[in-house]
Amino acid sequence: MKISTEIYSTACHVGEHKAVEMIAKAGFDAWDLSMFDMCRYDWGKGTAIETGHPLGGKDYLKFVRELKQIGLDNGIVCNQSHAPFPSKAPVICDLLKRAIECTAEAGGEICIIHPDNNSDAEKNAEMYHELLPFAKECGVKIATENMWNWANGADHASSAACSHHDDFCKHIDIVNDPYLVACLDIGHAEMAGLDTSADTMIRALDKRLQALHIHDNDKKHDSHQIPFSMDIDWGVVAKALKDIDYRGYLTLEADRYLSKYNKDNVFDGVCELARSARRLEAMIKEA
Repeated sequence: MKISTEIYSTACHVGEHKAVEMIAKAGFDAWDLSMFDMCRYDWGKGTAIETGHPLGGKDYLKFVRELKQIGLDNGIVCNQSHAPFPSKAPVICDLLKRAIECTAEAGGEICIIHPDNNSDAEKNAEMYHELLPFAKECGVKIATENMWNWANGADHASSAACSHHDDFCKHIDIVNDPYLVACLDIGHAEMAGLDTSADTMIRALDKRLQALHIHDNDKKHDSHQIPFSMDIDWGVVAKALKDIDYRGYLTLEADRYLSKYNKDNVFDGVCELARSARRLEAMIKEA
């Protein structure tokens, strides 16, 4: 089994080029292309926020090729990516094919594209059906992800697209295409109020599950912390992954963990992330 991590949290300190190099030197097998800065979204105004990032410019493929080469020079590959969101916003929707194109250019096999939190499986299927022909041309699978909303006045989450295991399976089955798969966000699955759990999700998804977002939390908040630092029972998660014979990457999305580091010591944090991923890998093998 191989381990991977998103590059965004490292890049915040040292930039994407150095981030890929650090992730390789820390012992990861792959890197996850974060494309959030392709376009930022102002949730209050409902408009795009110009970032000036290369992913949003005309030379976006050149930028991705540079990252890919750095990875290859250091012995790692891009395994998957994450498109900007919210997917329902027209300014973001217009960039989803670019995100798929960048994934292919980087060498990634899967592009995670959020469903619309507040739409049902039938409505979200329309978006995925529109994108799938282009994804197939690029040789890239699309992964939908389990989402959540905040319950007003309560310290727990409320339901959203794919937040329950039955609805997650329905989102994939209604599209009925091998190029639409599941990315399970383990932290989201463990949040109170959603009437599910990570191991329940894993077993329900079974072979639909081909990608992961791995991070820890207190089972209330979307903390995105390093595994084994908070309250998720990783032994149960490992056993479920072993039982379904999960064959994908173990990809961390513990992006808030590195916020306490700076450009001078962030490599230490990346190494800690790699050690946590290897620990989970060992637990799966022993489960």
